Amino acid sequence: MANISPFKALRPRPELARQVASRPYDVLNSKEAREEAVGNPYSFLHITKSEIDLPDDMDIHSQPVYDKAKENISAFMQRSILFREDKACYYIYQLIMNGRSQTGLVAASSVDDYEHDIIKKHEFTRPEKEQDRINHIATTGAQTGNVFLAYRNNEEIDALIEQWKDTHSPVYDFVADDNISHTIWVITDDTVIATITHLFKTKIPQTYIADGHHRAASAAKVRKALGSQAKEEADHFLTTLFPSNQLYIMDYNRVVKDLNGLSEADFLDKLAASFTIERASAPVAPASLHQFGMYLKGQWFTLTAREGSWTNDPIGVLDVTILSNLVLDPVLGIKDQRTDKRIDFVGGIRGLGELEKRVNSGEMAVAFSLHPVTIQQLFDIADSGNVMPPKSTWFEPKLRDGLLTHLIYS
Repeated sequence: MANISPFKALRPRPELARQVASRPYDVLNSKEAREEAVGNPYSFLHITKSEIDLPDDMDIHSQPVYDKAKENISAFMQRSILFREDKACYYIYQLIMNGRSQTGLVAASSVDDYEHDIIKKHEFTRPEKEQDRINHIATTGAQTGNVFLAYRNNEEIDALIEQWKDTHSPVYDFVADDNISHTIWVITDDTVIATITHLFKTKIPQTYIADGHHRAASAAKVRKALGSQAKEEADHFLTTLFPSNQLYIMDYNRVVKDLNGLSEADFLDKLAASFTIERASAPVAPASLHQFGMYLKGQWFTLTAREGSWTNDPIGVLDVTILSNLVLDPVLGIKDQRTDKRIDFVGGIRGLGELEKRVNSGEMAVAFSLHPVTIQQLFDIADSGNVMPPKSTWFEPKLRDGLLTHLIYS
């Protein structure tokens, strides 16, 4: 069963919350982070992307970058930009994007649960990305990146959280530059805190990593590296838990540089063996599973996988698997999507226009739009012990860094 705990968050003064809050460190490169933080000395990017305060030619994975992050977080605390909660609390985090609301519980989840597979995974991690977060956590003593967990919704938990929202004022409530609303409540009542802990312990058998596999793995490895020197806080890591009925998974699309030596006509002929192909007069956002959009030479097509061309196991039924098995591997010669430089991935938040742009520019030869993975598919894969192909899910909206941080050294 799921073991969660309240924690003493490091968080900004209310009047500075909007300026402190920053987009997640892993959705920005260094150049974008520099531009976003210009003129804002309160931006949490000074901590999560601390290379922005160092020379441009600095290796972003070198120790001086992590040391600068430590220096900056200490300065934020000394200047009372950030302060530590007096008592261990739970936090409610509501996001609204395009009129759609979702609410999660921010808590410290158990590293033991992660290691014992009570927290389920569905992706492989990359060592270099893990090492970056290990170095950042170990140097700063702070888990600044939130791990997005999902769980099968429970009516008692839903009701308790909604009641707290209805009867208490939030500590933060602002709309970010991207028009996403962020609202946070602090649960301070000891009885409510105990009830939440008990409900997860008795009603939620497992949770699932939706986004943040590298952050979770890094927290576990830092705890292990600390060994006997690890304090109790290192036994947990920063998470926000969302009920499954509130989650929104977007499409994660593909663009490919060339047709593997094929002419457009030959390429279409090969696809016809596995798909019915129809020309479309507008960009194709697939209406159902096993349907794909394809943009080639200024023309959109609708591809529908022929019955019997896929398997019904948790991995085989995924559209990312179908596309790989029927197109990317046998036709375009892309064997490993994680390492092949001929393929790139475009999150659904960028829209289908981004696919057209990449192809029309001549950078890419063909683009594929996919139907989003469902939350049930994610659960089925994690429960089966399998992992999804790379870049299968894109969750929106994103949690902001800096609003709630978990310290492991004090």
